[in-house]
Amino acid sequence: MFMENNLTQGNVLKVILKFSLPFFISYFLQTLYGMADLFIIGRFNGVESTTAVSVGSQVMHMLTVMIVGLAMGSTVLIGRAVGADRKKDASCIIGNTIALFTVLSVVLTFVLLAFVKPIVAIMLTPDKAVSGTVSYLTVCFIGIPFITAYNIISSVFRGMGDSKSPMYFIAVACAANIILDYFFIGVLHMGPIGAALGTTISQTLSAVVSLIVISKKQTGISLSLHDLRPSADTIKELLHIGIPVALQDGFIQISFLVITAIANKRGLQDAAAVGVVEKIIGILFLVPSSMLSAVSAICSHNIGAQRYDRAKQTLCYSICIAAGFGLISAVFMQFEAEEALGIFVKSSETGVIYAGSQYLRGYVWDCVLAGIHFCFSGYFCACGKSGLSFIHNFIAIITARIPLAWLASKIFTDTLMPMGFATTTGSGVSVVICVAAYVYLNRKYRQTPMG
Repeated sequence: MFMENNLTQGNVLKVILKFSLPFFISYFLQTLYGMADLFIIGRFNGVESTTAVSVGSQVMHMLTVMIVGLAMGSTVLIGRAVGADRKKDASCIIGNTIALFTVLSVVLTFVLLAFVKPIVAIMLTPDKAVSGTVSYLTVCFIGIPFITAYNIISSVFRGMGDSKSPMYFIAVACAANIILDYFFIGVLHMGPIGAALGTTISQTLSAVVSLIVISKKQTGISLSLHDLRPSADTIKELLHIGIPVALQDGFIQISFLVITAIANKRGLQDAAAVGVVEKIIGILFLVPSSMLSAVSAICSHNIGAQRYDRAKQTLCYSICIAAGFGLISAVFMQFEAEEALGIFVKSSETGVIYAGSQYLRGYVWDCVLAGIHFCFSGYFCACGKSGLSFIHNFIAIITARIPLAWLASKIFTDTLMPMGFATTTGSGVSVVICVAAYVYLNRKYRQTPMG
């Protein structure tokens, strides 16, 4: 069987729901995976170790999302080849993906290890947490090849129409990470190094499991040494799609760090409120993120099969699902913001709950608009126009999200709500650009979504 799922046939809405659900579960497990380190280190160690893991986790999260973004080129190109039933092309793309990311991961490992201390300094790490952060990142950087391997194999599976296997891989990593964290941190009292070892070993285990699965799975695709030989044209295509997505994800993460820094200057109470709201928003954003990944994979298959109208239907249905979920979440949070904050904050911290609820009531509307432009980004990637995704996010960040958040912080010193709306406004800019680009390009390319 060449594909795990035939994404070019059947009811479009059912295909989207069936294919996107494993994405949602995978992203949820990744969120749980990231929170486990902080929760466990917080139970057994002091604030210095917790801060070290928190700062180190931010760096690793940024690197991971950029690797995943770069791997989007593989998912899209494999999806097109699968949709067109071009097995030889799919084998070549997979082989070149392995070759490219093997070299990239090794080079990245040495570069990061060489600059680990400057990276910790750039993050403005508190003095007491510097040593722990350096130790945490050093161990995690050594594991970069294994982290890369897991994400690349997952991108290959998704390109072939299989979104379930990556979900199982991350489940293995999540369970192993929790067990290892308790062992290294709770039993052996290794602190941040123990948290890093848990993360690295669990990712390695997940990569090994994924390699075993892909070697035994009947996909109809066979790799040879010839497929591993770098092809300039194939690598150029992979990077043409992947680099803009990686840069886009990197800029988004940087913008969040900048907004956090703006909040930090307002005082400990506001800083804590913004940090907690980011956790809540991160959970709500699992649905838009799932739709982005699902749209890119499903549309790639349909474009490869020259079923362009079906690709456009996928975009429309996905926007309705993501925006609909965002609208329900936004309305709900207008009435239950304090209760949502109370899940993460002690009831005695009334100031944090009040400030956070105001910020959340403004920020949560971003779920509606982000749901829309996330779906467009997935569609643009499938069409080979990932540069558009980078452009609209970059423009939104530099013209609205960061400057408006800074301005709101200066003008409205007694509430965080305007800062929340500033982020939402940034997504509004992205939506306008996406719609305009979609209309323009579909007028330009009458026969296909975008050529």
